[in-house]
Amino acid sequence: MSVFAPLVRPQCCQYLVIPSNCNAIMGREHCKMNEGRGFPKEKAIIVIALFLLPIFTSTESAALTVVSKNRGSSPPTVAILDTAIDTSLPIFTNRILFEACITEWYSCPNGSSEMEGGNSATLPVSWYHSFGLSHGTQMSALAVLTNPEIQIVFIRIIGANSRGIRQITSETTVERALDWVIRNHKRFGIHAVSMSQGHHRLGAPGSNYCPRTPITRKKIIELRESEIPVFFPTGNNGDHLRIDWPACIAESVAIGSSIQKNAGADFSNYDPGLIDFFAPGKARVMSVGKRFINISGTSASTIVAATQWATIKSIFPTLSYEQIYEVLSDTSTNVESKYTFSGKLINLEGALIALNLLANDEKDYLLSPHDEVKWSDNYKMILERNWS
Repeated sequence: MSVFAPLVRPQCCQYLVIPSNCNAIMGREHCKMNEGRGFPKEKAIIVIALFLLPIFTSTESAALTVVSKNRGSSPPTVAILDTAIDTSLPIFTNRILFEACITEWYSCPNGSSEMEGGNSATLPVSWYHSFGLSHGTQMSALAVLTNPEIQIVFIRIIGANSRGIRQITSETTVERALDWVIRNHKRFGIHAVSMSQGHHRLGAPGSNYCPRTPITRKKIIELRESEIPVFFPTGNNGDHLRIDWPACIAESVAIGSSIQKNAGADFSNYDPGLIDFFAPGKARVMSVGKRFINISGTSASTIVAATQWATIKSIFPTLSYEQIYEVLSDTSTNVESKYTFSGKLINLEGALIALNLLANDEKDYLLSPHDEVKWSDNYKMILERNWS
């Protein structure tokens, strides 16, 4: 039985991303009638807190500059699935590669449920300040802050009605958006996918609590087989036994938040069997209206991690999914919390330096990443030789 079955109709509306079976079981039409007013803000909007943390340390910036001399031919490119983006901000000049809109409503700028091309992912400026609709702009700005060379393919997955009220988004939209990436990733050279959205309607702790969503899982696997990771936030509920959907799908890349050096954020959801990495989770970014705001949460961590992955992939394009994942894991720093959980904080500086050493010493090997020699052993040997 689906873990959603016990929920009653009003609870269905509390999802940020509503599972498909809400349509038949829990009266999704009720949610549509209320047009987004049926769920509380704390369920639907990523909480923005007042913190500040630089994304790159000075040494990471230096490492990025040095390694970039031998970079691949394509710029780092990330697909961002989120609310909308204010493309008029100067921070996005020459950074927006493409826009698309995919919703379950006729609320794309062209009056349909799908749109591609210029202004597909935008909203009237006055709408951004309600119902968390500026979230996508903030995530995109953070991607640029993380790597100023980033190219963004922005896919708007959140609808808004004629009054600017946020509309419900279900699993179906997520599936369609991921399918769009599958069909277009070669066209735009996408290196990673980031969706800083999710929900926490899960099964009981200790159980197989992750909702069964086989189509979404299939799309994630298909992208992974194309060497493209899909990043999701673990969530901000302070649940240290379960993480949000879709981060709880094993084949996704689940990202937790660190807001202090080597310390996991207490609000960051955690499951040792499903979380992949931690990443910095607070920053000051340009938002709608050219206002600078402080943001904090696993949403921020997710786009940071995805941009870091895309950075590595653009510099070392021959590396496989498994190789990049392994170098991020092997060069990570330990992150801990007073709640006794621990994990791996992405150390971009360490990964770039290690890969640069590997490229300099083993150029032929990098050109043949599927060689029978175990890549991790080769990589660790070089680390030992150069860092001892």
